[in-house]
Amino acid sequence: MALLLASGWLVLAGTVLAQDAFDPLAYVDPLIGASNGGNVFPGASLPYGMAKAVADTNSPSRQGGFTLDGSPVTGFSMMHDSGTGGSPSLGNFALFAYTNCPGGDIDRCVFPKKARAAFGSFRNTSVSAKPGTFGITLDTGIRAEMTTTQHAALFSFTFPSVGADDEPAKPLILQDLTDLADSRQDNASVAVDPTTGRITGSARFLPSFGTGNFVLHFCTDFHGAGVLDSGIFVDSRASTAVQNLTISRSINGYPLPGGAFVRFNSAAEPILVRTATSFISVERACEHAETEIPDFDFTAVSEAATAAWREKMSPIRVSTNKVDGSMLTNFYSGIYRTMINPQNYTGENPLWSSDEPYFDSFYCIWDLFRSQLPLLTITDPTAVTEMIRSLIDTYRHLGWLPDCRMSLSKGYTQGGSNADVVLADAYVKGLQGGINWDDGYAAVVKDAEVEPYDWCCEGRGGLDSWKSLGYIPVQDFDYKGFGTMTRSISRTLEYAYNDFCISQMAEGLGKTSDKEKYLESSGNWQNLFKADQVSTWWNGTQTGFTGFFQPRYLNKTWGYQDPLNCSNLDSFSVCSLQNTGRETFESSIWEYGFFVPHDQASLITLYGGPASFVSRLNYLHDRSITFIGNEPAFLTVFQYHYAGRPALSALRSHFYIPSSFRPTPDGLPGNDDSGAMGAFLAFAMIGLFPNPGQDVYLITPPFFEEVNVTHPLTGRTARVRALGLDPPAYANLYIQSATLDGRPYSRNWLDHSFFTEGKELVLTLGRNESAWGTRVEDLPPSLGKYLGFGAVNGSVARRSAPAGLWKRGADKGGLAGWMDKLGM
Repeated sequence: MALLLASGWLVLAGTVLAQDAFDPLAYVDPLIGASNGGNVFPGASLPYGMAKAVADTNSPSRQGGFTLDGSPVTGFSMMHDSGTGGSPSLGNFALFAYTNCPGGDIDRCVFPKKARAAFGSFRNTSVSAKPGTFGITLDTGIRAEMTTTQHAALFSFTFPSVGADDEPAKPLILQDLTDLADSRQDNASVAVDPTTGRITGSARFLPSFGTGNFVLHFCTDFHGAGVLDSGIFVDSRASTAVQNLTISRSINGYPLPGGAFVRFNSAAEPILVRTATSFISVERACEHAETEIPDFDFTAVSEAATAAWREKMSPIRVSTNKVDGSMLTNFYSGIYRTMINPQNYTGENPLWSSDEPYFDSFYCIWDLFRSQLPLLTITDPTAVTEMIRSLIDTYRHLGWLPDCRMSLSKGYTQGGSNADVVLADAYVKGLQGGINWDDGYAAVVKDAEVEPYDWCCEGRGGLDSWKSLGYIPVQDFDYKGFGTMTRSISRTLEYAYNDFCISQMAEGLGKTSDKEKYLESSGNWQNLFKADQVSTWWNGTQTGFTGFFQPRYLNKTWGYQDPLNCSNLDSFSVCSLQNTGRETFESSIWEYGFFVPHDQASLITLYGGPASFVSRLNYLHDRSITFIGNEPAFLTVFQYHYAGRPALSALRSHFYIPSSFRPTPDGLPGNDDSGAMGAFLAFAMIGLFPNPGQDVYLITPPFFEEVNVTHPLTGRTARVRALGLDPPAYANLYIQSATLDGRPYSRNWLDHSFFTEGKELVLTLGRNESAWGTRVEDLPPSLGKYLGFGAVNGSVARRSAPAGLWKRGADKGGLAGWMDKLGM
């Protein structure tokens, strides 16, 4: 049995064991992204858990429930999503607590959610959050702590001994029938048992970014103090004489406040509240509560949740040598956020009966395919396997793979049928684990061949035009299915890549004719490239670049969209799913101009060769046309690899981290999107960034001297070592040479076997950009041929970084200036 002691790591039989009992949870801060639009869920949850407990604020940015932006708390609820945009999600059946009602009068407690915000102020310093638990103290003196199991939450409320008007505490805890978005529909119901205080109920709600509705049930029990009385409330009035309520939505567009309450004899001990939900029934919710938290043991539940997170976080270990603690917190917190959504609702799907797993909260695959799911394929392949099986089972029962899904509902499709990319990524990386790949292939082929009636929420629209013209026309004539008739450019580019992904699956499954068919249609992106199109700034200044994608009509004539519309600098265009939207979705033609992930070689040729490609990519970043807070920007940071300039990818990633990704509540540049931002951060800091849907990882130096990733299925540990890395300055950022398992390695990319077989990549770094990874034979795979690389590759080896280049947190103008000095 081999034993090696090196770099602070004990390596035994292919497994890495830290000498010092390294705990990754010590570097996780769930509050990163809790303000400034990060929209994260910072509360208590298990990995992929259905129960997610946190305090809810009334912030405009309350999509994840809680914020640190000065907004007061309006309740404490146990259903949430994380990092989403759009309408707030879930937050159903919130609790709220008072130390007493003034004068003992129930009607002097405040019940409606909007009004009780006056009692929800708190200081940010009172908030505590770690994996599995969350706590907060309101300015009223009430301390609320919470933890969760898979389907149930346990809240602990500690009250002052006296309440309003210095009267003895007689705590009241209410539970209402609202959600974060106030989307409750008619005929919600609630009941309270006057003896035990158990509250049960049900209500119908709307999804936050989709169609349809869903019914959720709950069951709540109390422990720790005797019940004084109980009852229901409607609007601002309550009664202890009534224990049952059925309530309408109301007629003014805002749900009529309603719910139940329990009042207690004293506050001598913390009052524990156990609440569980179910999409099946009230009885199932009570079963979850009683089975998962039988004895109201807060410590035991909290410790079990923490242990579950520690196990999930354990595959990745990095060297802490010379690294600032903030970098470690940034890194591990990013990984943590990738395991909050999607949520495992297995056994909680009332829509069909199946033995397959059921996952929900795919917000949205247009975001997730780019970073989050590829990272989980490395760190938690078992979970990804279950997610793939769930997606395929959704296809079996509903007819289509989802592009977005939440709360048992169909979410809106943002671009292509990007579940195709997710399935292909898993397929080419060898995931098995009970996946029926024949059914998976049938699902992606249906996306490509059959147009759904309602392609707002599944499949692809415009397939007749796609097949006859080779692109989606602007103002398409589509009578077979219906959706928002916009995004013709971005849909064309995404459909092309979706078809490439299908071709990879076809090849692996021995379907040769299908492989050739979808390879051919994967080239349809070229049909929207207008070689003479220029781009001009709004003040009339030319950008200096020619050749951009443009919309085309059914008759093959060209339309026009300003290539800068929907860019980071465009404050006037409509770029989402509105029917007045542009022909690109949440991204400009400038940025979508690089979205040909499968054929970068042909794209480089269209753009005039590698030097011109690099110049255009620099312009995209240097002029702030792209926005790293939105997922289409991710791959552009690393696409220099395809032009033979991997050092520039390293330079870009070290600019954006930490300047745009900081370990603070306001530290995310945009919505976390279910952990997509966290995964981008983690991949960039590991130094291996994926081209999702392909078996390709682009190599850049890691942010740590050593990164060890133990594959959860094979037990083998992949290792990246960076010789000469000099944190925190990171001046030695250019790869001079590399070895893979002790042999010289010149390619600037790796495949997935690096992780499954536990290989070792050793990078020797220096201050000068070298010739490593710049030859044509070193470049990542591409359908087309790489042309015109001789001159650029011969000129990169002797460039040196000017003094001060590596100063952290420099502004974008400074970066542009440095790159100009380097001739980049």
